[in-house]
Amino acid sequence: MTSSDSDRRIPVIILTGFLGAGKTTLLNHLLTQPEMAETAVLINEFGSIAVDHHLVEKIDDDVILLDSGCICCTVRGDLTRSLTDLFMRCLRRELTPIRRVIIETTGLADPSPVIFTLMEDFFLLERYRIDGVVTAVDATHGEGQLGAHGEAIKQVAMADRLLLTKTDLATPEQIDSLARRLTAMNPSAPQIQVQQGAVAASVILDCGLYDPAGKSPDVAGWLAEEKVREERRKAHGQHHHHDVDRHDAHVYSFALTFAEPLQWAAFADTVSVLLESMGERILRIKGLLNVIGDHKPRVVQCVQHVLYPYTRLDDWPADAPYNDRQSRLVFIVRDLDQSLVEQAFAMFCGARDQC
Repeated sequence: MTSSDSDRRIPVIILTGFLGAGKTTLLNHLLTQPEMAETAVLINEFGSIAVDHHLVEKIDDDVILLDSGCICCTVRGDLTRSLTDLFMRCLRRELTPIRRVIIETTGLADPSPVIFTLMEDFFLLERYRIDGVVTAVDATHGEGQLGAHGEAIKQVAMADRLLLTKTDLATPEQIDSLARRLTAMNPSAPQIQVQQGAVAASVILDCGLYDPAGKSPDVAGWLAEEKVREERRKAHGQHHHHDVDRHDAHVYSFALTFAEPLQWAAFADTVSVLLESMGERILRIKGLLNVIGDHKPRVVQCVQHVLYPYTRLDDWPADAPYNDRQSRLVFIVRDLDQSLVEQAFAMFCGARDQC
């Protein structure tokens, strides 16, 4: 099949990018645009407590959470089932017809299993087509992430479009240096500078059928490795039992829950101390807080040394675990003992984890 008017398969956009690159902010801006009407969204999160899907403003039956951990063979089964179920529900008219799907991956995801699944699964291949891999790259932290994390390298190398996010927070020198590095890694992918997550839908739509041959030789190699792993699993009946809170020997996730409402100034001071002293080991903080004097949940987001200005949700989510209105913070860290973070909150904020 070719990408043309006669190809009636549902286009799928894979939105990837390392932790804190601003994928959810991008997604919220995209979903407000008329071109993105009738779009189903699949969100994959790393860790046992999910946050990001509550930050997507389009929360309805077309938003599906893949919360089994980072997208590897475990979540790949969830991906196949979710896309199959989505198609069948539309066929039975339980959902309104959809025009496209966006898969937002966790920041620690290697895109190759997702791409491989969409290119090789017979049921999905007959009904869906990849319409582009769009990778968000943080202009303020991107170079450091590319130097330290193989996942970030794969996300860039496999992209059809590169969105340089947070360019309003980066220096011209940072942007130029990152742009040169991205060009060397993936010269065929256009680079689009983005401020505050605002990007036109036309930038990411209609990238055309995904073609590994147009990218670095590594991309075809990664997909070939994925095929070998899949054949080995089928031949030997291997099942990958994945700890949803652990990415590898060094990177893992944990969540802190605070029963009592927090005093904002004390909380902000605690986080500032943590980021200043341990920022290199804190890859990501995200969560919803119950703050004294504020009846709306505050959204907290941090990337390494940076605490971004908080925002609010209109109301607390109705589903567990957030329906109890307790504050929950999810940490994604590298070689950092959870107890040190707990001690900091107990010492500076007077708050103790309830789990």
